[in-house]
Amino acid sequence: MSANTRLPLSRIATTLASGACLGGLLVATAAQADRSEWPESFTVGTASQGGTYFVYGSGWANMVADELGISGGGEVTGGPTQNLALVHSGDVAFGLTTMGPAKDAMNGESPLAPGVVMDNVCAMFPMYETPFSITALSDSGITSISEIPDGASIGFGPAGSTSDTYFPAILEELGVNFERRNGGWGDLGGQLQDGLIDVIAFAAGIPIPAVSQLEVQTDVNILEFTEEEQQKIVEAFPVSAFSIPANTYTTLQDDARAVSMWNFAIAGCDLPEDMVYEATRLTMENNDRMREIHRSAAASVPENVDKNQVIPFHPGAARWYKENGYEIDESLIK
Repeated sequence: MSANTRLPLSRIATTLASGACLGGLLVATAAQADRSEWPESFTVGTASQGGTYFVYGSGWANMVADELGISGGGEVTGGPTQNLALVHSGDVAFGLTTMGPAKDAMNGESPLAPGVVMDNVCAMFPMYETPFSITALSDSGITSISEIPDGASIGFGPAGSTSDTYFPAILEELGVNFERRNGGWGDLGGQLQDGLIDVIAFAAGIPIPAVSQLEVQTDVNILEFTEEEQQKIVEAFPVSAFSIPANTYTTLQDDARAVSMWNFAIAGCDLPEDMVYEATRLTMENNDRMREIHRSAAASVPENVDKNQVIPFHPGAARWYKENGYEIDESLIK
C-alpha cells in the first residue's frame, strides 16, 4: 500500500439531493450545510464482532446515517491498525483507532504498511479509554498474571489489533511465556469456554461483550495487575494507569487495577468539511444517545479532546470544538 493508492471518495460517490430529509436531531445549520460533495454512503471501520469497537462503531454509524440522511454502517475489520490503513487509502470513510497504533501510522511505522506515512487520517472525537484486561476460567485456577502457566495458550484478538500489537509485549515484559492465538473476541470466548485456550488478553472498551457473555455461561476470573506490574508497564509502553470499576462485571467484587490507552474516531482528511463538522456535532452534543449505544461512550465528551496529541484534527471537527470553546493547537489541525 502507498499514498498513491488513495481513492478519493468523490470518485466513488454520487452527490445527495439538496432536499434530503434529515432526522429529528438536526437543526437549521445541518440543513444549510454544503452537501454538494457529500458521499451518498459511508462505512465505519470497527473490529471483530463480540468486541466494543463493533458495537460502538456500528451504533454510531447508524445514528449518523439516520440523522444526516445518508446510508452508512459499520464494517468488521482487524481493528485499530487496519482501520488507520483503510481510512488512509479511502477504502472506508471513518474508523476507530487507539493512540499507540496511530502514532506508529503517523511515523510511517505501521506493521501493515511499513514506510508509508498515513497522512490522510484525521481525528474527529474522543471515544473512551481501552483497558488492557485478562480473563481466564475460574476452574483453571489462574487468579493472577504471575499464575499464568508456562506455555499457556493466550488469545490476543484479531491479528494487528491494539491487543495483538501491545499485549504480547506487555506480558513478555512481565515474564509470561505463552503461545499466541488470534481471532475475533466472540470466537476466542468460545475457545476459552471449550478449553482450547487458557487465557484471553483483551484490549477493548468495557464492558467487553464477550466477557459479559462468558459470565452468563460460566465462572470466570478477571486478572488484575499488581501495583508493581502496573507501574512497570506504564513506564515501558504508551499506556496509563486505569481501574476497571467493580460494577462493570458481575464477577468483580472490587475495582480491578489495569492499564489503558485512549481511542479516537478518525476520518479521511479529504472528506467534506461540513460533513465531518455535522458528524462531530451530532456526537459531541448527544452523549445520552451515545451512551445508549455503549456504556463506554460516557467518556465520549468534548472535554476529552485534549487526549489526542498524535493525530491531526479534521478541519470540520476542529471548527466545532472552536465554536464551542474548546482549544486545539493550530499545529494539530490538518
